[in-house]
Amino acid sequence: MTNEILLILCLFFTYSMVLASYYFLGKAGLYVWTVIATITANIEVLILVNAFGMEQTLGNILFASTFLVTDILSEMFDKKAANKAVTIGIFTSVVFIILSQSWLLYAPSVNDWAQPHIRQIFTNTPRLMIASLLVYAICQRFDVWAYHKWWNFTTKRFGDSTRFLWLRNNGSTLLSQLLNTVLYTFGAFMGMYDMGTLVAICISSYVIFIVTSLLDTPFIYLARKVVPRER
Repeated sequence: MTNEILLILCLFFTYSMVLASYYFLGKAGLYVWTVIATITANIEVLILVNAFGMEQTLGNILFASTFLVTDILSEMFDKKAANKAVTIGIFTSVVFIILSQSWLLYAPSVNDWAQPHIRQIFTNTPRLMIASLLVYAICQRFDVWAYHKWWNFTTKRFGDSTRFLWLRNNGSTLLSQLLNTVLYTFGAFMGMYDMGTLVAICISSYVIFIVTSLLDTPFIYLARKVVPRER
């Protein structure tokens, strides 16, 4: 199976799981998904692949799903609920940094085979996770703020708070993802890759984020129709 097909399947699976989390667990399910996506994306981002003619890191889709989560929370609940998801993501990152680095302090058994691989994977985790933590906090807070700014603007301009969901969804996310792409790529990978690779990662990541942002729009419209089994 090609990387392109895998990424497409991953995108639809990921966004479907956000809706499933909301349907089965309500608001709590979206918070649970934030934890899952935060941890998994920060491991997956270590993998560099070629797809659609571009070199890119994995983790973009999972990270994009956290913007879908905050947009659903903003739309279906309020700004406070969306910011709570951001706080949960920040807390998750801090705990994961501490725990993952503690694994490297243990003296492995003579029969251990995993420690060298764990060490290789998580040696760079503090830098990546700290960069991710700072960028996540900045961009997600900005996204929530921008979402409600767009919402206030369209409500005042057109006198209807339900219209233009696509505008507040994409208008906030595309700006936030541009900020995220530049800050995270240079904060996490400066010195690890040459400038050409960093620029390529920025371009490919943002192209992916444009696609993921546009494709999450049907899912947020579906979320407005979902009646959670648990509220």
